[in-house]
Amino acid sequence: MTPPFLKSGDQIAIIATARKISGQELFFSIKKLTEWGLQPVLGKNIYAQEHQFAGSDAQRAEDLQWALNDSSIKAVLIARGGYGTLRVVDRVDFSALKKTPKWIIGYSDVTVLHSHIHTHTKVETLHATMPINFEKDKESVLSLKKSLFGEKIEYSFPAYMHNKKGEAKGLLVGGNLSLLYALSGTDSDINTDEKILFIEDIDEYLYHIDRMMLQLKRSGKLKNLKALVVGGFTDMKDNTIAFGKTAEEIITDAVKEYQYPVCFHFPAGHTPVNMALYLGKEATIKVHADSCSLHF
Repeated sequence: MTPPFLKSGDQIAIIATARKISGQELFFSIKKLTEWGLQPVLGKNIYAQEHQFAGSDAQRAEDLQWALNDSSIKAVLIARGGYGTLRVVDRVDFSALKKTPKWIIGYSDVTVLHSHIHTHTKVETLHATMPINFEKDKESVLSLKKSLFGEKIEYSFPAYMHNKKGEAKGLLVGGNLSLLYALSGTDSDINTDEKILFIEDIDEYLYHIDRMMLQLKRSGKLKNLKALVVGGFTDMKDNTIAFGKTAEEIITDAVKEYQYPVCFHFPAGHTPVNMALYLGKEATIKVHADSCSLHF
């Protein structure tokens, strides 16, 4: 189910479901959204603080519930990632989203919402940059704007040596690998069969990337994919005794027995350029010898 695309005058909520955020950190994004003709509306607990979190679990859940329930809100932009959305997802009733679909936007920790919403409502969501990053990269912000206002989305980028050639069409699902791993076996777990899976991650030990990929494989999540799209695996860490493989090599090894196309270095995730992706929407991926492309 595709939420309505935005138009000038629409209200867009900004809430924080994880790490705390300040008014100074939101200033640029509020200004930019206003320039687009939108009306940013802040959750009442947006600046609350409880240790590293943007307020208590109850406060963060309250803001998310408000943003989902208020029919005047046409999109919900999560202010930043970090950690914490997993702590609130079970406190929230998502049934309003089925009646009044709206865009839920973010990446990283927001993978919890992408997965839960896909599993329970089939409403499309938007994996894209968040307010904390608006000032850092114009290209990513422009990609978000085009996606929200319904412009055609198509990406093309250079091939990578570990790619596996082929073409595929299917619903695009996924997000941050660590969160997909954390959600496995829960009420927010996604079914990846016959779908295109997107994964990305940051600041993880290589052995743990291996462990997470093996978990996906052993649980059947890699077996019946249409394709695998790999975004940024940024700032990977190693132990004193080296693991012996890069993140790309670990992922290649995990899916080597499968015949579907695999595309590395898609410009999304914790990368300098974080292009917007519709999750839960049908996409077409083409992996050629010299290039890759993805369009909706």
